[in-house]
Amino acid sequence: MLRKIGLILGYVLGVYLVGRALVEPFIMDYGNPESYRQLWGGPTLVGVMVVHMLPGVIAAVLIFRHWQHQRHSR
Repeated sequence: MLRKIGLILGYVLGVYLVGRALVEPFIMDYGNPESYRQLWGGPTLVGVMVVHMLPGVIAAVLIFRHWQHQRHSR
């Protein structure tokens, strides 16, 4: 029971992180460095993108690997 709750919470967090990684490039104001200078990973645009998108990429990989493992174990 506790494992299922942890798995569900992990999926919810993972889906959130993947969604955030997908949306982040579209909400950044690339022409105004002041808009992202104070964000986590700033003051560079590359740093901000890595900090905001890398967790989503990692979550997507982990979710995909879990789905593959579940499919092969059946």
